[in-house]
Amino acid sequence: TVWTASALIITALIGSGGPSLSWAIAQLGWIAGPTIMLLFAFVTYSNSTLLTTCYRSGDPATGNRNYAYMGAVRDNLGSFKIKLFELVLYVNLFGVTIGYTIASSTSMMAIKRSNCFHEKDEKDPRHINSNPYMIAFGFVEIILSQIPNFDQLWWLSIGAAFMSFTYTIIELGLSIAKLAETGKIKGSLTGINIGTLTSTQNIWRNFQALGDIAFAYSYFLILVEVQDTIRSSPSESKTTKKASLISIAATTLFYMICGCTGYAAFGDMAPKNLLTGFGFHNPYWMVDIANAAIVILLLCAYQFNCQPLFAYVEKTLDEKFPNSQFIERKIELRIPGCSPYELKTFQLVWRTVFVIGTTFISMLLPFFNDIVGLLGALGFWPLTVFFPVEMYIKQKKIPKWSTKWMFLQIVSVACLIITIAAAAGSVADVFLNLKSFKPFSTDY
Repeated sequence: TVWTASALIITALIGSGGPSLSWAIAQLGWIAGPTIMLLFAFVTYSNSTLLTTCYRSGDPATGNRNYAYMGAVRDNLGSFKIKLFELVLYVNLFGVTIGYTIASSTSMMAIKRSNCFHEKDEKDPRHINSNPYMIAFGFVEIILSQIPNFDQLWWLSIGAAFMSFTYTIIELGLSIAKLAETGKIKGSLTGINIGTLTSTQNIWRNFQALGDIAFAYSYFLILVEVQDTIRSSPSESKTTKKASLISIAATTLFYMICGCTGYAAFGDMAPKNLLTGFGFHNPYWMVDIANAAIVILLLCAYQFNCQPLFAYVEKTLDEKFPNSQFIERKIELRIPGCSPYELKTFQLVWRTVFVIGTTFISMLLPFFNDIVGLLGALGFWPLTVFFPVEMYIKQKKIPKWSTKWMFLQIVSVACLIITIAAAAGSVADVFLNLKSFKPFSTDY
């Protein structure tokens, strides 16, 4: 229904990008920050209507259903563009798992530091190395990655949604409390003062802020899958368009309140992550709950994002080497009180190597905000704009160089420019951080 679909989309939208929005608005200021957030919301909704129109292959009312975004691209755009889509998709999913590893370790360290602040009366900042926390997160993910059909466990979606709302509501409540404590609305119309930063640094940060906002609106990978669960009368397209409008409007309102309240409370000093940057010290137990909720959410989200990648590699190699003993060999694990569990040797080795690889890269480049901005940039234009526009043009047979074709292409090119700028800002910040960074020795 409209409401259940809206709930699913809201759950997907309100994720780990929320805590960085106050920092993003701080870079852009009171005028540009909320305005750009509204523009991203408008572009996201507009292109979601294009994608939902292309859900069925051929006729939008009676054509064959597609259960996933990739199927819609394959049926509408053909073999070359499906290869391009697969490349963008899997690079994005791989990057997201790295971002989640960094984010979860940062939240775990924040819990440790929060308790140290409380015990030491905030006199000992207690610098903590991030590596053990990333390794611990990776170890848990190795175990979870061996669970069959992990992404089909419906109760995990409910749990992840609950965790998402838990930490965002706590973040909002603490921002309001901080604002009430100071009694003053901070910030400026144009963002951080040029005197505080050089003009070049200011430009790069503005670009990075675009990537952070784009990351907060990334949900297109699940839109077609949500649409595939909708009743066919009225048409799935109409229902999904209504659900997208409701969910994007509700999420934007929520993001606006959280981001603007955080900026009003901290002004130019808004941390890159409100819950881990120690904008709040008390009540410390509430900050701990919020960060624990983030860790639990990301444990599940990591698996939801890497399961398609696991399936793709395993299916491809299984088809290429149908008689391989290594790929087909199974190990039987006997667990007391449970039926024996069969585990494929190749699945055990490949998934373990994948998790170790993402953990290693996270330890090598543990820059959460930069990674979030880069992921938002890399995923925004191709997945949110380019493929929906191309599929819509193909399905509706819009003539080349017609007014409608020109308008859609101008929007696509404009979003591409924004994507390049956002990616450049994040990459520039990574290089800046690397100047004073020692690999595998980052502490907070």
